[in-house]
Amino acid sequence: MTMLTDARPGTAGDAVAGVMPTEVVRPGSAQEVAEVLRAGAGVVVPVGSGSKVGWAAPPTSLDTVLDLSGMDRIVEHTAGDLVVIAEAGVRLAALQAQLAASGQMLGLDPPEAGATLGGIVSANASGPRRLRYGTVRDLLIGVTVVLADGTTARSGGKVVKNVAGYDLGKLYTGAHGSLGVVVSTTWRLHPVPPARGAVRVPVEDPDTAGRFIQLLARSTLTPSAVELAWQGGAGTLVVLFESIPESVEAQSQQALTLLGAGESAELTPDFGQRPPGEVLLRIAFEPYALPAVLRALPAAAQVTVSAVTGVAYAGLADAGDLAGLRKAIAPYDGSAVVLRAPAGSGVDHWGPVPDSFALMQRVKERFDPRRRLSPGRLLGGL
Repeated sequence: MTMLTDARPGTAGDAVAGVMPTEVVRPGSAQEVAEVLRAGAGVVVPVGSGSKVGWAAPPTSLDTVLDLSGMDRIVEHTAGDLVVIAEAGVRLAALQAQLAASGQMLGLDPPEAGATLGGIVSANASGPRRLRYGTVRDLLIGVTVVLADGTTARSGGKVVKNVAGYDLGKLYTGAHGSLGVVVSTTWRLHPVPPARGAVRVPVEDPDTAGRFIQLLARSTLTPSAVELAWQGGAGTLVVLFESIPESVEAQSQQALTLLGAGESAELTPDFGQRPPGEVLLRIAFEPYALPAVLRALPAAAQVTVSAVTGVAYAGLADAGDLAGLRKAIAPYDGSAVVLRAPAGSGVDHWGPVPDSFALMQRVKERFDPRRRLSPGRLLGGL
């Protein structure tokens, strides 16, 4: 048992992708995270709110869950520079509420309830507005990480145009805690748009979906999101605009004229939510291939697509012919990653390893030679 005050035995409720830990430690600072790792607490998996622990393969073993929810301080908000520094356990909703008082926001909108900043970085989570504001890799300008041996590494700084040193933030984005424990994050912010409006357009078939997306992508319109809800061979396209009221109104009307159908509409509560289903896939592909990807999915799948950026989420009753789906979308630079599956299902979360896998192995060996951090969670059993 790790010698920290806030430590307890693990329970079934603390399981990571079905693997139960021996203990759970809740550090209150980066220094305490370093103490845990220096003390040799066996295999460690860092966790925030737990909203995305299923987004990677189960760890090959698990001694200690590092609960980072106690590290929930917003350290510094420099409103004039549009920059904020916050610890990994800060919940995105709490940060957005504080930033809103200054008319600012972090341009990330993953829908998972209770999502923390560290978890968002580790899972590379995003939502519909990635079209306008980008993803974690675009907005994260600094990061502090505790490495496997307990040493602390920092990258980036407190200004947007910081190019000193290696950009470790990009390395740790999507690493699921396998290369180090993210303890602090620095973000580039945006002003809160003064107005927003949306248009909703029915989509009759995959080819019409592809045509609509090409029209929008080639136009001068600047939507914040272009989301397609799809099931059973048809769907609904929602185009969101955020700007000054005059621009929102003008662009909405232009979009309706461009697409030749639809109506102005309010966003519904399910906008941007992940689709339901026992199995949830995140599918990435070249945006031009949207019709082919829609046809490759099972007819019963419930799908949401950030169409212009080529990212889709598909909810399925079971994994079905996952290998066949991956083969069908591979010609379009396609990949299908399992984000949710029943515990113990044995599903292949990641699919075939890429040509860069040997480099990934060397990076893992360099940062975690004893395989103490989230072993087995990444593709190829890294």
